[in-house]
Order: sequence, then structure tokens, then C-alpha cells
Amino acid sequence: MTERMMHVNGVELCVETFGDAADPTVLLVHGASASMLWWEAELCARIAAGGRHVIRFDNRDTGRSVSYPPGRPGYSLRDMTEDALGILDVLGVERAHVVGRSMAGAIAGMAAIDHPERVASLAMVCTTPGLPGLPPMSPEFLAYTARSPDASDPAAVVDFVVGLMKAYSGGSPYHDEAAVRAIAEADIARATSIAATLINHFVLDFDAPAKGGLGDITAPTLVVHGELDPVFPLPHGEALRDAIPGAELLVLDRAGHEVPAPLWDVFADALLAHTSRRP
Repeated sequence: MTERMMHVNGVELCVETFGDAADPTVLLVHGASASMLWWEAELCARIAAGGRHVIRFDNRDTGRSVSYPPGRPGYSLRDMTEDALGILDVLGVERAHVVGRSMAGAIAGMAAIDHPERVASLAMVCTTPGLPGLPPMSPEFLAYTARSPDASDPAAVVDFVVGLMKAYSGGSPYHDEAAVRAIAEADIARATSIAATLINHFVLDFDAPAKGGLGDITAPTLVVHGELDPVFPLPHGEALRDAIPGAELLVLDRAGHEVPAPLWDVFADALLAHTSRRP
């Protein structure tokens, strides 16, 4: 469980692995502004203990990975997809079980659509198909995210992130402010550029897959969604399940836009069962 820098897809990315590389690989990809730390080490270890080789990494403009000028990301969603697959190349992994969370659901989906030979199975966590007519984000969440912290003040950024994670929880009884603050402090301390982390994923080119859409996904797919998600309310998860042939839906009881620690066993067990059925 040691972080290492890798030259991937023309850039430097920070990567960490758990478990035995001989086991089936689970590639965890997180969403907007989230470094690998938000795939908590204990959760990764639980998945690895089930006989999986787990990879987590810092996306561009998060953690220790390559950083771009704030407001001017020099990459698109497609580049982030190629980053994820490039990590597999460096580690010598031909196929992986790809898990995309929040914005990274689009990254995982693009990998499954454009590179089906690389994706043994797919899991889409707290994300959306982006279809018209789905419920909007909650007013409370939108009100919180309308503000922004002073990126030059790390303490202010930590406080903002702690409040953001509370907003993400949607009022879930599982919200643990102390645990969130510990991750936020560690995350901000290791960030290459806090200012870039806060903005760049929200202004990048959100390009579409080249070879089709969600209906063309052939990888066995598990959709995981919080019952109380204020960002993408539960109908987003239901619509995503319906959009992908044969997809299954796991609803996390009383969870928001998150995978809270009290439900790690539920999530890990479901993911292990999902990936055990695949080559």
C-alpha cells in the first residue's frame, strides 16, 4: 500500500495498489475534485481481502498527480478515460473490473463503450445517465455549492470540504464529520494545487464516447446508488440501470451521494459478488 508516481498517457499520475497483483483487478475511479483518498484505504483493504487486486489513483488535478492552471485544464474526459486504462497498461493488467463514482461514472462508461475488451465488469456508483426529465439537485446542495472557499487558505478549504461532504450526505444518519475532516485535511495537505482541484474538473471538455452510448455497454453492470442522494436523486440510478442492458441496481439504505463506512460491508460484498461472476 505504497503510493507511486507513474508516467501514464503522457502525464504523471499517483497510484496505489492493495492486495495480490495475481488476483482479478478492481480499478477504482473517483469523481470531480476527489483524490484517491476518498476511496478510503480501509474500504480498499476490505475489497482486497476478498481476493481482489485493488487500484486507486489521483485523477489529474487531484492529489499528487499532474496539475494544470486553475480554470484551464489541458485535457478532456476522454483523456481521463485513457489515463485509467493507461494505469492498467503500466501494471500489466489486460482487463479490469472498473468502478466509476459520481463524475467518474462517465469515465467508466466511456471505457466500457470504447474499450470493451479492457472492461471485465462495470460498477457505476452515485452517478447519472444524464437523461432529460430526471430530478434536479436539491436546493440545499445547490445553495451550498454556490459558495467557494479561498484556495490560498488551506484551513478554509478544509472547512468547505467538510461542509460539502455533509451536503453530499443528504441528511444521512451515517455522516461522520470527524472522519470526513481527517480525509479533507490529508487531501488538502498533499494536493499539488488546491485551486486547480476546486475548479478544473467542472470546466473540462465533457466529450462523449466514440462508439455509442449506454445501450451499447456489454460489460455486466452493477449500479450502486444512495437512497438519499441530493446530487443525483435515486431516479438517476434507476434510469441508469434501465439504460444499460442487463444492469442490476443496489440501493444503499439511508445513504446520500457517498459510500459511508457503516455500509462498506454491503458495498464490498456486492462488488465482490459482482466481480466473482466474471473472468
